Amino acid sequence: MDTKSKNSRKTGIIVVVIFLSICSMIMMSQYGNMKYAIDSANTETTEENTQSALYENALLSISYDLAEGNFLLYNEYSGETDPAEVLDEYGQRDFDLTKKYLDYGVFDEEGQQLLDNIDEETVERLDSNGEAASGYAFRAHYTFSDSGELSSVQIDGTAMSPEEEYNLESTYLSSAQEVEYNEEISSIAVPESISVIYGMDQENLEEFTEAYSLEYGEYEVQLNSVADTSYYGETLRTLCFVVFLVALLLPVRRKLDISDMKIFDVPFEVPILVWLFIYMVYLDELPVRIVDLTIEGTLLPGMGHGMEILATALNFVMWFFIFGLIFWSVTSLRAMFRMKGAYWRERTLTMKLIRHYRGQGTESDEEMVRKAGGLIKRIKGFLAKQYDALQHIDFREKTNRTILKIVIINYIILAIVCFFWYYGTLALIIYSVLLFFFLRKYVKDLQEKYKLLLKSTNQLAEGHLDVPIEGDIGVFNPIQEELKKIQKGFKKAVDEEVKNERMKTELVTNVSHDLRTPLTAIITYTDLLKNEKDEEKRKEYIDVLERKSLRLKVLIEDLFEISKAASKSVTMHFMKVDIVDLLKQVGLENDSKIKGANLEIRWKLPEHKLVMWLDSQKTYRIFENLIVNITKYAMPHTRVYIEMTEQENDVHISMKNVSATELNFDTEEITDRFVRGDTSRNTEGSGLGLAIAKSFVELQHGTLKISTEADLFKADITLPKLEIPPE
Repeated sequence: MDTKSKNSRKTGIIVVVIFLSICSMIMMSQYGNMKYAIDSANTETTEENTQSALYENALLSISYDLAEGNFLLYNEYSGETDPAEVLDEYGQRDFDLTKKYLDYGVFDEEGQQLLDNIDEETVERLDSNGEAASGYAFRAHYTFSDSGELSSVQIDGTAMSPEEEYNLESTYLSSAQEVEYNEEISSIAVPESISVIYGMDQENLEEFTEAYSLEYGEYEVQLNSVADTSYYGETLRTLCFVVFLVALLLPVRRKLDISDMKIFDVPFEVPILVWLFIYMVYLDELPVRIVDLTIEGTLLPGMGHGMEILATALNFVMWFFIFGLIFWSVTSLRAMFRMKGAYWRERTLTMKLIRHYRGQGTESDEEMVRKAGGLIKRIKGFLAKQYDALQHIDFREKTNRTILKIVIINYIILAIVCFFWYYGTLALIIYSVLLFFFLRKYVKDLQEKYKLLLKSTNQLAEGHLDVPIEGDIGVFNPIQEELKKIQKGFKKAVDEEVKNERMKTELVTNVSHDLRTPLTAIITYTDLLKNEKDEEKRKEYIDVLERKSLRLKVLIEDLFEISKAASKSVTMHFMKVDIVDLLKQVGLENDSKIKGANLEIRWKLPEHKLVMWLDSQKTYRIFENLIVNITKYAMPHTRVYIEMTEQENDVHISMKNVSATELNFDTEEITDRFVRGDTSRNTEGSGLGLAIAKSFVELQHGTLKISTEADLFKADITLPKLEIPPE
């Protein structure tokens, strides 16, 4: 039984496909008759049109082009806007094509030509007040006042009658005013105290009119006539009626009945909506246009060169789809004869919803409601996503895509409204009301987000730099991000200022201490020296005085150097320096201090010379300060590692040692002035060694970074390979 059912269904499908194909081919067989009717209509229309009317229609089409040309031509003279910018911003204008048929000139109030595009003879013809514009078949004269406003538009020519001149002047004036209100074009340049004159001779007028007629004149006739020809309308209505009858009568033959297929098991409302769609939209728009283009031979690029087969296939598919929809909808509705009362209970969405809300829904009803709810949920989610996108427009980026999306959505809505024909006014009222509520909600949400933004700015203005600026404020999010940056910058500046104030206080304290200590010793030993008679002790006192004086001298010199480095007033003397040899020299000259500190240095230096463009004295001081710092603070009987690595664009020097004391200082502050690792200041020193080294490194465009790990102290110097100037 099942096998017979499948076979009969297969036979029915084949019969339906063949039947719909025959209907499609019958419809396409009428294309020749349609073309004949169109050609006849075109011939009659062409004979009715006088040459003068054709001229007038063609010239009406370029009114806007010439109005734009006024601004473009004046810009050529004034140069107010770069031509490349005009082309990039506004693209190729229609005026660039129209002006090929024209003589044109820009004149000042004295009648002097401002452009060099035409000769003297053409200038005289254009600006002539003689009879019929000195032989021009068409001439347009635009005059602009001192304030840049259009004063007048005059049209004349040998091919124009007074009535036609009047009609053209009215249209050209309207187009010129429209262009003036178009800020895109009118912002290119402001024509002041000039006249722009265009002239078209008889030969160019005929060529332009012929080109215009080919492009526009016949197409509108064809588009309107296809739907009106009896070959199209009567054939289509007859075939639709035949498909309707076949869909009703085919199931009478059991072997051809396919109405029990799942594709036809749809609610009553669905085929009704399909019928409305076909009647109101599909049959009156898309098929007519496709048939028009097919008959004209412009449906696909390359028609006449082998694309006709593809065009025929597209037409066949279109008609097969249309007739198939009619067959499907009728077959779907035919079940009401078989199911009778049960059809309205089981196959209507309305009854299913009524039973659901009454609490009497069947499992099938609930399944339908769940699917409908899921669909509604997805639609609401999509709309919410689009609304959220509008709320989060980033004006820092190009908004063309968003604007285009809004325009397309609005176009789709208005297009749907147009489908309601006589009820379109009511639909527009409903759409306007919905749009009002949408915009009211949108503006209200923007106001709420704007209040959040104001709250953040007020907090910032009141100095609350630690209060986080949070919350989603939609289109103002980029401003919120900038406010966060400002808040962060202010906080950093305040912290830096607090740090500087602390450093200044420490500076005064440390300078006082470090200057007072040797100075006190000098005063004390000077008093002792005055009263001491023993030569041995006097000699001892003098040695102490010398030591303390030298200590005071070093401290003052360090203060002077760090002061100059901080004010960027240090004079640099760059020269060729072998940095490997320089580092070895520093090590040798401080060898006694290294041995005195019971340290063992492990060198890892390049074996070849490494010549760089540096200040040798400042670089020497950098290495000396770092090595002396190691001898003061490194743990005795440990190894110190000094390594130099050459890289492509710079040289990296690393010095590592084990500290004798716990490293509990801030590595970011250790290179500041008068900051020392031993806060108790037990070791002798100014506390300026690392600060001076860092300043001298930075003056040579390098970096000095101090880092610690447990008791390991590490100094990393990076010096760039500056270009050595030729000798």
